[in-house]
Amino acid sequence: MGGRRSDRQIVIQKYGGKSISNLEQIRSAAQRIVAVKEKGEDVVVVVSAMGKTTDELLELAYQAHPDPPARELDALVSVGEQISSSLLAMILSDMGYPSVSLLGYQAGILTDENYTNARIKAIDTGQIYQHLDEGKIPVVAGFQGFNSKGEITTMGRGASDLTAVALAAALDAQRCEIYTDVDGVFTCDPALLSESTKLDYISYPEMLELSANGAHLMQTRAVEMARKYRVPIYVANSFSQTPGTWIVSENMLEEIVVTGISVDSEVAEIIARYSGTGNSEHFLAIFQELATANINLNIVVQSSAPNGIREVSFLVKEDDLERVGQQLRKLQSHMRDLNYTTDIEVAKVAMVGSGIASTPGTALRMFKTLANNKIPIKGIVTSEIKMICIIPQRCIKTAVSSLHQEFELGKLKRKKIA
Repeated sequence: MGGRRSDRQIVIQKYGGKSISNLEQIRSAAQRIVAVKEKGEDVVVVVSAMGKTTDELLELAYQAHPDPPARELDALVSVGEQISSSLLAMILSDMGYPSVSLLGYQAGILTDENYTNARIKAIDTGQIYQHLDEGKIPVVAGFQGFNSKGEITTMGRGASDLTAVALAAALDAQRCEIYTDVDGVFTCDPALLSESTKLDYISYPEMLELSANGAHLMQTRAVEMARKYRVPIYVANSFSQTPGTWIVSENMLEEIVVTGISVDSEVAEIIARYSGTGNSEHFLAIFQELATANINLNIVVQSSAPNGIREVSFLVKEDDLERVGQQLRKLQSHMRDLNYTTDIEVAKVAMVGSGIASTPGTALRMFKTLANNKIPIKGIVTSEIKMICIIPQRCIKTAVSSLHQEFELGKLKRKKIA
């Protein structure tokens, strides 16, 4: 990342769109920022767009063009963060704390050329340090950077988290505070299960798996970066002083069999069948076609029947479903024995915990709990810290509630050991 200085005590604070949806909330965020500044720490702030600004800008884009050019789309949607960063800087300055808003390029965030989903290549922290040396509070527009051509790029939905963590790593910050509209990380989404419990601590790998499998609290790439650079993350509610959740290295925490459950219902299952002569190379053609279209697959299972029909099933994001259909229909034009079906009434239920692999019987308990509640399992994926089952969407509530109870997550207390 960028250059580092060890003589500063820097804190990164990031405020999501729901935390700064109006001027009153922005003023509240400013008071929290000032409180840290008054303790003698330098603060660098990252902000998302206000409320649903990004959604509104995207809606305008698609009204203007059915398939907006990616470059222009980035130029448009980046405006939301520019508005919120400028307003916050104004409010801080009015409170007597000199502040300066910075767009991605002004903050030195260099990305690759991939519009709408760019990746950070480097961060030049010189300008941020200069503003800190002048006693100012930098307020950085999240979600955006610039490429080698000097053009605006954005880094995908939720990427203000990534901006915050990347700056924390580049500036060698003491911590990265993520402020949102919930009290922290819970054993399950409280909106889905009222008896879920807030966690005091969770490890990077566990948070990464929860984020990748439906928990929308933090962007997956942000957690990956935090793990790589060992950035301590604190997730808390911007509207209260309730203690939040620390996301830290796994070797700092006691091992827990199951830490949390996440659900992703924004997926669709594709089942492709091929009855012609040949072998699995035909399915490789499917994977190649979808990869070329930049479509990610998840939970791939291949099988064959005695009648010679070969079958492969996989999950895709529901948003990609139309493009998947286009690519498969293209293949059918020269693979006439290829057929496929789509099921949008499925969901992934992921159970995550550092002790899953080392605790015998965990899989049995999960499968038995689902079976006892007459919940059919359409697919299974396991790793050292997660177990995922594909189930019908109609069974989500029952599955989550029964698993939460079976593994006593409502009583979960976790200790920090280092």
